[in-house]
Amino acid sequence: MQLVVARIGRAHGVKGEVTVEVRTDEPELRLAPGAVLATDPASAGPLTIETGRVHSGRLLLRFEGVGDRNAAEALRNTLLIAEVDPDALPEGEDEYYDHQLIDLDVVTKDGTQVGRITEISHLPSQDLFVVERPDGSEVLVPFVEEIVTDIDLREQRAVIDPPPGLIDDRAEIASSRDEA
Repeated sequence: MQLVVARIGRAHGVKGEVTVEVRTDEPELRLAPGAVLATDPASAGPLTIETGRVHSGRLLLRFEGVGDRNAAEALRNTLLIAEVDPDALPEGEDEYYDHQLIDLDVVTKDGTQVGRITEISHLPSQDLFVVERPDGSEVLVPFVEEIVTDIDLREQRAVIDPPPGLIDDRAEIASSRDEA
């Protein structure tokens, strides 16, 4: 199974380093020196990570054969794709790989359909589920224990207990304000 593990950002410095937007919960494993990654677009790769380091809170990578700023800048917005064993599980009991969560149905505790997880956004403070609603709109759901009360991989669903305003339609919020 192939998973997008990062997106290349802008060049950093003049020696071929690039910033990357990490899209994996295991960057130390998936983005380690020596890792060979497929790319999208495919014409940019495969790319082999030569070095990696954190600078000012951002991960910087250098790839074999990319030795200057121009070559690094040409990789901007390229997606890095890793081959992952679909049966592999994280070590922790309440830990999940992104590919296990993508496409789960999201429902509230009372069974109300909210939508489907289309992406996991890894932010410094917390992870977010990007949930596509049936009408095509998106809602961001913080992946925290207080809100996401259950992940059932067998039933392919995530149960949430959202605070007021998190998933309410704007029309519902507006009408409740008008009534007050």
